[in-house]
Amino acid sequence: QVQLVESGGGLVQPGGSLRLSCAASGSFFSIISPAWYRQAPGKARELFAQITRGSTTNYADSVKGRFTISRDNANNTVYLQMNSLKPEDTAVYYCNAQIQHINLNVYDHWGQGTQVTVSS
Repeated sequence: QVQLVESGGGLVQPGGSLRLSCAASGSFFSIISPAWYRQAPGKARELFAQITRGSTTNYADSVKGRFTISRDNANNTVYLQMNSLKPEDTAVYYCNAQIQHINLNVYDHWGQGTQVTVSS
């Protein structure tokens, strides 16, 4: 089975840092343009970071300059480095990717979500 498994969430004080990981497992050919979303209570899910196969990145203004998305293609893992965290960053964070399976079809996958809480 092809899955995305997230790790690295937790509680951090304002100004602190966290690194999230999203690892793909199973049999597949490639991970296409992975991205990170987040959803705060009572708010819509927000796309805030994307990375292409060529490592071109795009960020929402809310995180630009503080968050960095990266990928390790050899290990099928996507990372999110979060620095200078603010209370408004508190949310459940989800990784997302289109993954080409061995049957050559492309399917949408989501990680299980990991809670990030920024509070003093």
